[in-house]
Amino acid sequence: MTVLLGTDELQQLLTPEVAIRALRQGFVAALSAQASPQRVRQSLPSSPGSIAVLLPGLLTGIPAYTVKVNAKFPDADPAISGVVCLHDLRTGKLLALLDSAFITAWRTGLSAALATDLLSAAGTHTVGIIGAGAQADMTLRGLTQLRTVKRVVIHDVADEQAHRMAEIWQQSGLECQVVGSAREVARNCDSIVTATWSRHPLLHLSDFRPGSHVTSLGADEPGKAELDAQLLRHARVIVDDLDLAMTSGALGTAGLRRGDAAAVLGQIIEGTVPARTDAEQVTVYTPVGLPWQDLALCWAAYQTAAHHGVGVDFQFHHPHPKGEGSE
Repeated sequence: MTVLLGTDELQQLLTPEVAIRALRQGFVAALSAQASPQRVRQSLPSSPGSIAVLLPGLLTGIPAYTVKVNAKFPDADPAISGVVCLHDLRTGKLLALLDSAFITAWRTGLSAALATDLLSAAGTHTVGIIGAGAQADMTLRGLTQLRTVKRVVIHDVADEQAHRMAEIWQQSGLECQVVGSAREVARNCDSIVTATWSRHPLLHLSDFRPGSHVTSLGADEPGKAELDAQLLRHARVIVDDLDLAMTSGALGTAGLRRGDAAAVLGQIIEGTVPARTDAEQVTVYTPVGLPWQDLALCWAAYQTAAHHGVGVDFQFHHPHPKGEGSE
């Protein structure tokens, strides 16, 4: 039987703590991967910026693989929709179908939270948000599990969305301020998260204070850019995967080289490369998003679902009677 796990089921099965632990372990396990992660993308004619993406995920230590099919529509709500197929690694059996929007928001946001905590200065308690959508919200949710956050400064081109995010987080006890520009966020915060659809740099080197950190989530497709090339050349840049950073991420879009990245995040987590070498360095984490991250969360959810009997069982194929078959 295949287990169907939608948003309601996944909210029961996963917590930020469980997901962050799975992602932390995955970043280190992925360092020994023999093959580069793959992404297949196809632009769609329906609206500007809309694409379909296919991502197959493998990770050492997990006896399954995932195939995620995502559709991205910048003007839709939600902007991401699709399905993640979880298969048995030995037989190919379809173990589960999971909601892609949930898995993508959680793995992206919580990976970003992990990186932001590791790369931001220890005493930083104010977080800046540029792009007040689901991914930034999830990053902030994860970050509050990893360190003390007291104040949030928010900007979004849709002012009402920024105010809505501020209202929600004020109810959680955080001091929130909505400002009118990305630059104003950077000048008021030492730890910043950008999660936009921008194709033009929103932040420049002169916008940052010494010792600042920025996690840039928007540069996950060719041509998308949130940070200008001068900033990326000056900063200590950490990526999730070097090959994808060049072909699909910020390094390639800005015309930089592989050597312009100081490390991949797994090396920071493993402790083989320091997060920073100077207290006044500006650090940047600019991920593309890796297929194994989907697998890590799907496997955690599937195991819990199997243990507690959560989800809807569905049988796609009925066995043929003896003596019958198909060509």
